[in-house]
Amino acid sequence: MIVIKSDKELNLMREAGRIVAETHRLMKQAVVPGVTTAELDRIADTFIRSQGAIPSFKGYNGFPASICASTNEELVHGFPGSRKLVEGDIISIDIGAQYQGYHGDSAWTYGVGRISEEAQRLLDVTEASLFAGLELVGPDVRLYTVSHGIQKVIEEAGFSVVREYVGHGVGADLHEEPQIPNYGVPDRGPRLKPGMTLAIEPMVIVGERYVKTLSDNWTVVTVDGSLCAHFEHTIAVTEDGYEILTRA
Repeated sequence: MIVIKSDKELNLMREAGRIVAETHRLMKQAVVPGVTTAELDRIADTFIRSQGAIPSFKGYNGFPASICASTNEELVHGFPGSRKLVEGDIISIDIGAQYQGYHGDSAWTYGVGRISEEAQRLLDVTEASLFAGLELVGPDVRLYTVSHGIQKVIEEAGFSVVREYVGHGVGADLHEEPQIPNYGVPDRGPRLKPGMTLAIEPMVIVGERYVKTLSDNWTVVTVDGSLCAHFEHTIAVTEDGYEILTRA
């Protein structure tokens, strides 16, 4: 069942989304050569709590940190730790905040210092695919029309769409129905309705689409070791389109 949010619930999600967006602003400033991913996690955790919210990810199914910090060939669910970022790295930072019982969820991939042309193109295409999908959101649109719009941008650029991990509904629970793949056949799937809140999140690989989970049972990496990127916004479907709840 896809939950339709009330005006009161949407207002709480706007506040959760604001906190997530402002945390990303701090991350963008803090992502520099020499910083450790653990330091990024501390910055995010401190800020989220200072806003009267709780990090959504910490303790979720046993996850040990407040952000997911995934570098280079790591796609999602990377653990923050002692690793120092170096010039040329890319890092995907996924942030969730729960405010008065409602979640905001957003991921962004950042370059560390000067990055390669290939890495920059990957970031540009992944971000463009997210907004191409969002522009298709509106009342009565079938969900996989959005999925197809994302897929088209990615594959026309020569990159690969991850199949194993998808976007999702979000609200009182961090993960709600529906699941939102980043590929699909247009004019299929459930019809979107005003008040639905969705976390749309393309995940893109430079090389082949295959991924695997490391021995920590969390960190997902590309099988061929190629670079990957992850961009995500929480949105609400409106009467005339969509509203980004996690806009920075």
